[in-house]
Amino acid sequence: MHGMISGPPEAATKNIATSRVVLLLLVVMTGVAPISLYILVPALPVLATTFGRDISIAQMTVSLYMVGIALSQLIMGPLSDKFGRRPVLLGGLALMVGASVACMFTETLPQLIAARFFQALGGASGMVISRAIIRDIYERDRVASMISLVVAALMIGQMVSPLTGGLIETAFGWRAIFYAVTAGALAVAVGIAIALPETRRDRAVGSGGFRSDVGGLIKSRAFIGYVMCQVLASQIIFTFAGGGPYIVVTQMGRTSAEYGAWFATTGFAYLIGNLLCVRFAPRHALEKLIWFGLALQLCGSLLNLMWSLTGWNEAPGWLFGTQMIVMVGNAFVMANSAAGAISIRPEAAGTASGAMGFLQQGIGALMSQFGAYLGGHSATTLALTSAVLAISLLCACTMIFVVPRGEIMVSEALIEQAEEEETGMM
Repeated sequence: MHGMISGPPEAATKNIATSRVVLLLLVVMTGVAPISLYILVPALPVLATTFGRDISIAQMTVSLYMVGIALSQLIMGPLSDKFGRRPVLLGGLALMVGASVACMFTETLPQLIAARFFQALGGASGMVISRAIIRDIYERDRVASMISLVVAALMIGQMVSPLTGGLIETAFGWRAIFYAVTAGALAVAVGIAIALPETRRDRAVGSGGFRSDVGGLIKSRAFIGYVMCQVLASQIIFTFAGGGPYIVVTQMGRTSAEYGAWFATTGFAYLIGNLLCVRFAPRHALEKLIWFGLALQLCGSLLNLMWSLTGWNEAPGWLFGTQMIVMVGNAFVMANSAAGAISIRPEAAGTASGAMGFLQQGIGALMSQFGAYLGGHSATTLALTSAVLAISLLCACTMIFVVPRGEIMVSEALIEQAEEEETGMM
């Protein structure tokens, strides 16, 4: 470990960890940016018509928003390690509120696109800092289960946000969506200001800063391996989501509404996987749960490839039914590898979380386009299912060849030793 760190008193940390209010805040601060992303999607055709622009230009209110999420995680994570979780969270949400107000009064589509970018830049602070807070207040063997619990609650919000956005737009117009987003962001900021204490661990003199954190993380093969595993696992979602519409609508001749219903099954499977992880993570080793998830990913993706070769998954039931197996495993891999990555250097949890989130979103934007190319330029599902299997294999390879077996145990022992010494210093 680099330097010694100190944290809140043990009793205070336990009170924070068992607080339902804090858990609720973790959920809403994680969800404010992605929910704001999806709530506008149903209004995109209306935006194109209102401003007299092509739908591809209106789509930039989504694509530039995703860029803002990626950049925010790279920026906000290290800032939260340096200045604390609360001030960076409140500053990010203040930026989101200001940008949301600007969205209400935009007169041109480029203005709206720019305001949406800053909305994401501020709002995504909750996504990266929530993972750091979880590492601050929970023991290492509970980190994965708490991440899964937060993600599971978030998934429910994401599932209903497009419907909510559609209802708001139909009843009150598209600008009303931003009134709702502004009110939601403001409520989250007030909740954080009132109920969330500072959880960042204070550094001892000489323990180093941002450069020391980045250097220590980059030098850790375990950190690199866990991040690669988590990021690769997330690319399965982006790739499949990018190619799915073209396969179902174009190849299979189904409606977009039917595609939406089938795609919801993968989100439901991911939700179930996270709930199972909440149950099993405290009882089993992190690495064992990652391997369990990798096995499910590989089995599901291999089955889907077989169905492609036989032609069976030209029907949505076969394609999405098997993909559900992949998504249950995906939840185990992503939650536990994220927990491993942010536990390598607990005092740099924000930096680790930000780097992981940036890579996940940044590469995800490219892989979504890649999936769309595979789905739109193929006559069968074979290209897409082959890509999903290849990513699953790469994900497993990171655990085999990058994460060192012996150093994992050393790293865990050092983390536990540091946490014991923190308690003794108080």
